[in-house]
Amino acid sequence: MAGTFSHDQNFKNLILDYPRQALAFFAPEEAESLDEGVTITPIRQEQLKSRLGDRFHELDVPLLVEWPDGRREALLFLLEEESDPARFSIHRLIVYCASLAEMLGTEHVVPVVIFLRGSDRIRRNLNLGSERHSYLSFNYLACVLPDVPVEHYLDSDNLVARLNLPNMRWPRERKVEIYAQTIRGLLTLEPNLERRIKYVDFVDTYIQLDDNEQRLYAESYVEENQIMTTWSERLRNEGLEQGMQQGVQQGIREGRQEGELNVLIRQLTRRFGPLDATTTERLKKASTDELERWADNILDARTLDEVFF
Repeated sequence: MAGTFSHDQNFKNLILDYPRQALAFFAPEEAESLDEGVTITPIRQEQLKSRLGDRFHELDVPLLVEWPDGRREALLFLLEEESDPARFSIHRLIVYCASLAEMLGTEHVVPVVIFLRGSDRIRRNLNLGSERHSYLSFNYLACVLPDVPVEHYLDSDNLVARLNLPNMRWPRERKVEIYAQTIRGLLTLEPNLERRIKYVDFVDTYIQLDDNEQRLYAESYVEENQIMTTWSERLRNEGLEQGMQQGVQQGIREGRQEGELNVLIRQLTRRFGPLDATTTERLKKASTDELERWADNILDARTLDEVFF
C-alpha cells in the first residue's frame, strides 16, 4: 500500500465500524452475553473516516456497553492497539482505565490490548504493594495476533477475524491463499460496497503482496480478482469525476469573481477617475464577499475611501 498509514487509526476504524464483531474476536469471553438488546456506543462519538488514509484526532477506542435490564449497568470495553510491544506501558493503561471508570461511574472495565507483534517483554500483570500486603492487582486481555493460528478463522463468519487473517500465524508459502480467504470474507460478509472498498486498504496494508504474488492471485482466484479490478476502476472513475466537478466549481467561482472585479473597476473609474496602483492591487486580492460589499457601498459613497469603509 502506497503512502503512510497508522496502525492505531486502522484498528480504530475496524472496531468502530464493527464493534460487536470486534469484541467477539478480541474479547470472546466478555462478548458472550452481548445479545441484540445490548447497545454499544463509542464514548467520544467520533466521526468515522471514509477512507483509511484520512486522519483521526483520537487514538483510543473506549466503548460503552449497556444492557436494557440493568443487569450490569455499564460495562466499558477499552481496546488499545500497540504496534510496538516495547512501547506498551501497563502503568499507563492502569491510569487510563481508572480515569474512565471514574468518568462513567462504573467498576465494570475490561481492558483489551491488541498486539501486532509478540514479545517476551510484554508485561501481562502488575501488583503494587509492600512486602506484607498487595494493594493493587491489575491485568488485562491481550490479543497477540501473530500467536493466533490462522486455521481457526479461515472460514469464520466474523468479519473482524477474517480481515485480520494476514496478521495471524501462517507459513509464508500460504500467503496468496491467506489473502484470497481474507478478500473472500470481505466479499461475503460485508454487503456495503463503500465498506468493501475501505477495508481493501486494511487488507493490503497487512498482507503486502509483491508483483509475483499479485500475478499468482489473479491467475488462481479469477472471480475475486475481477471484482477487485472493478472496484479499482470505480475508484479511479469516481476520482476523475470528483476532480472534474471540483474543477468546474472552481472555474465558476473564479469566473464570477473576475466578472465582479471588472465591473467594480469600471464603476469606480467612472465615478472617481483613474485608480492608482495600490487600489487596483487591493481590488485584485479581494474576496468575492468584499467585492460585493464594495459594489453596494459605491451607491452612497462620496469618496473612494468610503467605498472601502
